Amino acid sequence: MNLSVAIPALTSILAFIFSLAVFDQWRSRRRPYQLIWALGMLFFGIASGCEALAAANGWNETLYKTWYLTGAVWTAGWLGLGTAFLLGKTRFGYTFAFSLFLAGLFTLLAQARYQYPGAGSSAILYFIAAIVFALAIGIETYFANERWPGVAAVFVVGASVLSAVLMVTAVLPPPGYALDQATGLPVGTLFPGTLRLLTPLLNITGAFSLVLGALFSTYVFMPKRRVLDYSLDPHQPGDQFLFNLLISPIAITVNFIVSIPMAAKALVSGHINSRVPSTILIAIGGIAAAGVDALNRFGSTELFELGKLVAVVLLFAGFLVSTEVFHEIRIPFTRIRLRTERGERVEGPSD
Repeated sequence: MNLSVAIPALTSILAFIFSLAVFDQWRSRRRPYQLIWALGMLFFGIASGCEALAAANGWNETLYKTWYLTGAVWTAGWLGLGTAFLLGKTRFGYTFAFSLFLAGLFTLLAQARYQYPGAGSSAILYFIAAIVFALAIGIETYFANERWPGVAAVFVVGASVLSAVLMVTAVLPPPGYALDQATGLPVGTLFPGTLRLLTPLLNITGAFSLVLGALFSTYVFMPKRRVLDYSLDPHQPGDQFLFNLLISPIAITVNFIVSIPMAAKALVSGHINSRVPSTILIAIGGIAAAGVDALNRFGSTELFELGKLVAVVLLFAGFLVSTEVFHEIRIPFTRIRLRTERGERVEGPSD
């Protein structure tokens, strides 16, 4: 078996195992984010499986469409949505809303730059939808309503359904797929603009949510010094709230950086919350996945398969370390426990 088959095959197998393990945890704990993450990793595994099958037997239209839909469109969006539900009791909704706005803006700019055929007015419509949902999520977060992840879910599910409809109705010219001539890996150039523009809309939202959510969780649970104070309490005067909202990214960044020595000392001594190393691994894995997807989008596919393998290994390692998802590890659908529950608080922060 050559590397062009082995790497995506291994990536697919790991993603399926990951999905199965998280789904099994959902069966026992019924946390929505676990089911959503399980679906996201299932999509990841299907997309990589398509790459492995195609490397072994050649591409066809069915594999090409399935690869693009599950990998290029759905995976990041659903993993990011899982993070939204994990952090639904926090003010992370502001970050998700901002990520969604940026995704809509980038979608609009992408169409202006590349002029995808068949896009019509979809770019401006997607941008408007992103603004509407971002505002709704921001308002729900402001009033401390834990319903904001539900609003995010409406957006992700709606965009996913739309992409499925567009994929089913898409008519591709022969041979039904497009490959990078240098590497032989697939590229999305045959799809209509209405479908291609859903890729940045979901990918940027999901990737930002996954990575920034991991970093936010690291910040929440690491030992830290608060050099800069801020408050997102909605009961404060409006002008103070807006000021605190604007400075909060700066304050969190500064507090995060100055707290690294304390966190490193706690890590070495073994007195750090498991979610700190866990979420750092998840953040790096999310960056790796987003990076190779971005390179693929701009026509550079050399590191695509290896980058996806590295990403799934880091993500899986991060989730295995965390008690948030794996408060115990057992062989899925059995009572055989490989690790028992650790004595850490597993609920997310409430503020």
